Amino acid sequence: MDLKKLLADVKNGAMSMEEAERQLAKLPYEDIGCAKIDYHRALRVGFPEVIYCEGKTDEEIIRIVQHMRAREIGTIMGTRLAPERFPAIAAACGELTYYEKARIFLAGHPMPVKADSYIAVATGGTADIPVAEEAAVTAEIFGSRVERCYDVGVAGIHRLLSKEDLLRGARAVVAVAGMEGALASVVAGLVAKPVIAVPTSVGYGASFGGIAPLLTMLNSCAAGVSVVNIDNGFGAGYLACMINHM
Repeated sequence: MDLKKLLADVKNGAMSMEEAERQLAKLPYEDIGCAKIDYHRALRVGFPEVIYCEGKTDEEIIRIVQHMRAREIGTIMGTRLAPERFPAIAAACGELTYYEKARIFLAGHPMPVKADSYIAVATGGTADIPVAEEAAVTAEIFGSRVERCYDVGVAGIHRLLSKEDLLRGARAVVAVAGMEGALASVVAGLVAKPVIAVPTSVGYGASFGGIAPLLTMLNSCAAGVSVVNIDNGFGAGYLACMINHM
């Protein structure tokens, strides 16, 4: 619900005081049993609530989407939705866009794009791309232009250096890497912009499912690096988008 539109409708007589009161009573959140949908999220922080799909049934996701649509939420995003689950949800909800590598669905439309600046998303290797795409698609849906530079890890550092101008021009850089996770430190040594490091669970046994790159990134000798949780592309894309919109 657009609060300004509601107030304008009351002012010009298009909505009664009683109807406005009924809608405002549910404005902060709505308890639908399986979830308490936070309709005030966009009003408080600028971006609407996002549906985390893992751990929810198809029926629960469908109900949440339907209720958000009924409240005229124009950008409804779901993360971590496995490809095999999308057809059933799309059949019930209709008009959904699915980003398979990112495992994200969108009901409605992306937010208006801030076109005069961009976020760069870089990966150490090709295996890190699914997490990077979660970051990139999140930022795009929330109104940021994204430039991708994938497979530029430190094992062949000339690949990264060839993208130096692109990285320098970004408002923020998301550096996604598994294995030893050195990419974020190298990028932060090249650019005068915030670097958001995303450790991934990519790697052999001693990477401990992402713990090794997480510790590398937390112990970065380069200043200006912040670190999100293992495989948390969504959190990185969200934070980068906030920086881009500041």
